[in-house]
Amino acid sequence: MPPILTSLLDTDAYKLHMQQAVYHRYPDAEVVAEFHSRNEEDLLPMMGQIEEQLRLAGSLRLSRAEADFLAERPFFGTDYLDHLRRKPLDASLLKVFEQDGRINVRVEGPWQDVILWEIPVLATISEMRNRFRYPQFGVTQALARLDQKIDKLERDLSPAEMDEFHLIDFGTRRRFSHAVQDAVVGRLKQRLPCFRGTSNYQLAQKYQLPAVGTQAHEWFQAHQQLGFPLALSQRAALTSWLDEFSSHLGIALTDCITMDAFLHDFDFDLASRYQGLRHDSGDPVVWGEKAISHYQRLGIDPTGKTLVFSDGLNLNKAVALFRHFRGRINTSFGIGTQLTCDLPGVTPMNIVFKLMECNGGPVAKISDSPGKTLCRDAEFVRHLKRAFHLSR
Repeated sequence: MPPILTSLLDTDAYKLHMQQAVYHRYPDAEVVAEFHSRNEEDLLPMMGQIEEQLRLAGSLRLSRAEADFLAERPFFGTDYLDHLRRKPLDASLLKVFEQDGRINVRVEGPWQDVILWEIPVLATISEMRNRFRYPQFGVTQALARLDQKIDKLERDLSPAEMDEFHLIDFGTRRRFSHAVQDAVVGRLKQRLPCFRGTSNYQLAQKYQLPAVGTQAHEWFQAHQQLGFPLALSQRAALTSWLDEFSSHLGIALTDCITMDAFLHDFDFDLASRYQGLRHDSGDPVVWGEKAISHYQRLGIDPTGKTLVFSDGLNLNKAVALFRHFRGRINTSFGIGTQLTCDLPGVTPMNIVFKLMECNGGPVAKISDSPGKTLCRDAEFVRHLKRAFHLSR
């Protein structure tokens, strides 16, 4: 079977951004990350092929053209890009095994090495499963569905609205296949002037698009075990990111320990230096209203900031949110599964790859959607809630 992944850049931008920050700031941190499926779906029949594909990914190397493409970004350091060329994916850290009748993938080792495995694991499992379950589907069906959506969007949005509506592809992790995501991004660039970029660095290079992404939950989670007082760990994560990237990559993820706890830490200095916020759980309207009110309380004009929505969006939801907040704050919409795995008759997977431990201790996420909380250590979750004064 040919390899599913053919480039190190076939990954979400935030993985490379975070890896550089870890390489510079926490080179000795050790972590454990694991695959989790929220679907009751049997993947065991394809476990051997999944492992084979992930081992193949471990042989990928950064090409000179890819390295030059990354070097065009002002925030990447030469030392980090040299490191990425020397030491890409390390398959020796990877373990694929059966646990309680289900497939599991565990990656353990230095954080700067483990961090790159999330997207290869998720994209590989999603595509392998779809090959098994939906062999009759592919690019043709995906583009037919996409064209219908674009037609509707062009009818729904006025020319003035279309100029302000910012759409981004966030679909690498749970895509139907690489071929489908490639075709979708190409069609979006061809047909929609409001299409502003992709989270996938390989496709950004191919289609000459901005590569979009900053940090993920693991950045905040790991700081819970990096030597900071627990109550100061979120603030430390926010500050460390600014120290690494200064005026670049300034969208902060807000829901590792709920939006309310985030805003408590997001003081005038941080709110002034970050360009905006990303939503990934809870009611998006409530979240956005809290963000606007917070900026106003701090004396910061919200119209100079940006809200990025990325939680389970489709185009209809995105348009509704755009209209709700239009003129009050800038907005962008990162859509994943509903762009790259939306085919008639296909049920997308609901899969994640999450940090479970850092430096031998547990880490946790307490998002604004209770079902997204993930931690095996109930006592640590209670301790985290106390540290951030959470009642639930």
